[in-house]
Amino acid sequence: MKLSKITAGSVSAALAVALAIPAIGMTSASAASKWSTVTSASQGGGTAALIAACQKEGNLNVIALPHDWADYGVMLDGFKAAYGVKIDEANPEGSSQEEIDAAVTNKGTNRSPDVFDISTGIASKYLGTSTFSPYKTKLWNYVDGNSISTTGEIIPNYVGTLTIGYLGSLGTIKSLSDLLLPKFKGKVALNGDPLTSGTGLNGIFMINKALGGTFDDVSRGVAWFKKLNDVGNFINVNPTQATMASGQTPVVIDNGYVQAAVVKQYAAAGGSWKMYTPASVGGGYNSAISAWAPHPACARLWEEYTLGETGATVWAVGGATPRIWSWLVKTGRASAAGIASIGKNKVSADQATPAQSAAARDYLKTAWPAAVGSH
Repeated sequence: MKLSKITAGSVSAALAVALAIPAIGMTSASAASKWSTVTSASQGGGTAALIAACQKEGNLNVIALPHDWADYGVMLDGFKAAYGVKIDEANPEGSSQEEIDAAVTNKGTNRSPDVFDISTGIASKYLGTSTFSPYKTKLWNYVDGNSISTTGEIIPNYVGTLTIGYLGSLGTIKSLSDLLLPKFKGKVALNGDPLTSGTGLNGIFMINKALGGTFDDVSRGVAWFKKLNDVGNFINVNPTQATMASGQTPVVIDNGYVQAAVVKQYAAAGGSWKMYTPASVGGGYNSAISAWAPHPACARLWEEYTLGETGATVWAVGGATPRIWSWLVKTGRASAAGIASIGKNKVSADQATPAQSAAARDYLKTAWPAAVGSH
């Protein structure tokens, strides 16, 4: 299981080499397809035509989709079963930035990702740069936050609340000060490098807010992580199922919908995984289609599937709040399973704007390595 979109810069470089497959015999299919430019299913002839075109392509390339991240494993299996196409998955532990980097590295080949699932902070960097192919799904008008990109270059898909997950055997965490105690020595990990990961950055925002800071100034949060590091409690590694199972990362600052899956897993094994949320900070993600997607019809069908009612149910059951949830609840279309998981009332946690995220990352370029070192 992959618990975050988090791979560090050194891994990114290795991926760039590993994915740099020679383009001989692997030219993009999108060049000859009308689906590479259509901005809605109706413009291409309707849903039936889109499905037929995807089935003809026979393949979808995805990247950085951990199976236990908001139940993406269920989503992937459902798409394959519904349309009978193959899905190639790359780098499930990749960060949002690495998704873009992989697409650029493999541009013009059939290995390039068709679709992205990226944080708002990273997505906003590439709006208007011809990186994304504008597309509006059938339910576009009901997507909360669609004003981020009025052309449909990116589509807000789901949001979660950051939290701190930890082994129940460690006791009960009641304050951030608790994590500075000796019993947490070498135990606390942030899920993602905040310089490239939306989750990592939102983790700092959460700590910062809990300490009275704002999205415009994350210095309090960075100072707290420095204290955590100075007493030896912070570990600068990326948590995964393996590191959690081995006890290497028994305390993880991460998205709540990821932690919810961990709670279930530990309970099934007779163990305990708890959560502590010091402040309400949201982490939102967005769907986007690569402008040079090798399978443009399948890319658009994936958007329709994930950003439709079926996809909303998958994300909701996985603990994330779909961006069409308020509309589904209002119209009585929300699934019983989704309601049982996240409830009817959408609670919107505070989120940084793209400009605030960009400013925070500029500050963190020097402040973060100085505080805790590098991944």
